[in-house]
Amino acid sequence: MQNTNQNIVPHLWFDKEANEAAKFYASIFPDSKITNETTIHDTPSGDCDVVSFELRGQKFMAINAGPLFTFNPSTSFIVNFDPSREENASQHLSEVWTKLSEGGTVLMPLDKYPFSEKYGWIQDKYGLSWQLILSDPEGEERPPIVPSLMFVGDRCGQAEEAVHFYLSVFKHSKQGLKVHYPQGMEPDKEGTIMFSDFMLENQWFAAMDSARDHKFGFNEAISFMVYCDSQEEIDDYWHKLSVVPESEQCGWLKDQYGVSWQIVPRKMEEIMSSNSTPEQIARVTQATFKMKKLDLAELQRAYEG
Repeated sequence: MQNTNQNIVPHLWFDKEANEAAKFYASIFPDSKITNETTIHDTPSGDCDVVSFELRGQKFMAINAGPLFTFNPSTSFIVNFDPSREENASQHLSEVWTKLSEGGTVLMPLDKYPFSEKYGWIQDKYGLSWQLILSDPEGEERPPIVPSLMFVGDRCGQAEEAVHFYLSVFKHSKQGLKVHYPQGMEPDKEGTIMFSDFMLENQWFAAMDSARDHKFGFNEAISFMVYCDSQEEIDDYWHKLSVVPESEQCGWLKDQYGVSWQIVPRKMEEIMSSNSTPEQIARVTQATFKMKKLDLAELQRAYEG
C-alpha cells in the first residue's frame, strides 16, 4: 500500500552512520531502495550527508549531523507482516528480526502475545527501535510501516489528548483503533491508551502510554517532515504546532508533547535532490540557516541565485 504522494516523512538524525544504516535497512526490507544521496557543505555540524530512501514503499530521510541526539524507544516503527497480503509473512518477520538483532537489544522478545501470534520489539545496532508484528488478517488493513509514539514520564497519560490534537491540526485525518488499559495492568493506569492508531495526511501513526520507569522521552533524533505546497500552509502548521521558541530553527519546531516536526516546502525535496547544482544547494542551505520558519519565496530566490 504505497503512499506515492507522502506528505509526512520520518527524518532520522545520525551522528555519522546515516548512509550505512539506510543501505542496511534497504537490504533487509522488501520493496526498498536508496533514492538520493546529497552532501550539504558548511553547516553548523560541518559537511552533512543527507540520504533519502524508501522502505517497503514508504519514504524516509536520514542525515549525518553529529552526536547531538540519540534514538530511543519513545519513537519506534511498527512493521506489519500481513499473512493475507504476503506469502510466508511469519517467516519474513523472523528473517527481519534476525537481521535487526545483530548488535541490537531486545526490548520485548519475539513471541506469542495476547494481541498477536508473533510480535517482538527490538532496538537495532544504530539504536533505532522496531516493533515487528504478524498482523491479524481479519483486521482493517494498515500500511507495512507505521511510526509509533510512546508517551512516557511526564507525558504518560497524554496519548489520547495528543491524538485528538493531531487530528485537529492535520488534514485528511481520522481515528483508527483505540484500546484503553483495563484495571490491573499496573503501573499502567486504567483508562490510559494501551494502543491507538490514527491517520494524518492519509498516513497512519500509532500512539500509546507507558507508565513504566523509562529513562527517555521524545527528542530531535526522530522528527517528522511535513511537506507543504504554499506559504499559507507552512504558516498554518507552524502556528498550530510550535510551542518551544528555542527549538525553532531552519524549519524545525517542537510541539506541546515534545515531538519534533520540520515544516518544509515540497520544493525542498526537489532542491535537495541530485538535479540541483552544488551551488544551488549551498545557497538554499545558507538561506535556511538564517530562518526559523521557512520562507518559501526567499528560498526560491536563493535557489535561482
